[in-house]
Amino acid sequence: MAANKKATIVASHLTIGYWMRLVSNHVSYAFARRLEASGVTVAEWVILREMYDGDNATSPSVVAELTGLSRGAVSKLMSRLLQKGLVTRKESTRDRRYQDIELTQAAISIVPKLAKLADENDEQFFGVLSKFERKILTEILMKTAALHKHTQMPIE
Repeated sequence: MAANKKATIVASHLTIGYWMRLVSNHVSYAFARRLEASGVTVAEWVILREMYDGDNATSPSVVAELTGLSRGAVSKLMSRLLQKGLVTRKESTRDRRYQDIELTQAAISIVPKLAKLADENDEQFFGVLSKFERKILTEILMKTAALHKHTQMPIE
């Protein structure tokens, strides 16, 4: 009984950050495992999702701005997506110094399937919460993000 009480005391003294990191890491790890069969990484998924929700065609600098990634990181991810046949890259019609990237039909068809995997992953982890609890948790996280002006997703 003394060991159980000690574990309870230790667990209750851990910070909110610890619990958020613990849950976040497990949610992210599980999602990465779900994505494996598709051949898409979490970082690639974020880019595909941002482009899918936008115009499907954009520039690497816009993707960098939307995702919070450096242009170098976006360039590497775009190269991987290009090799996988999920984006095309061509010289910009507006300025030859720039490139336009566009989702391929393969990407357009896979994004909704990957979104379903993301929803299933959320359900696996947060299905235990009532609708009201999910709403409150989301509001708390959004309030915290807004307070610190966190508007972009840190990935990789």
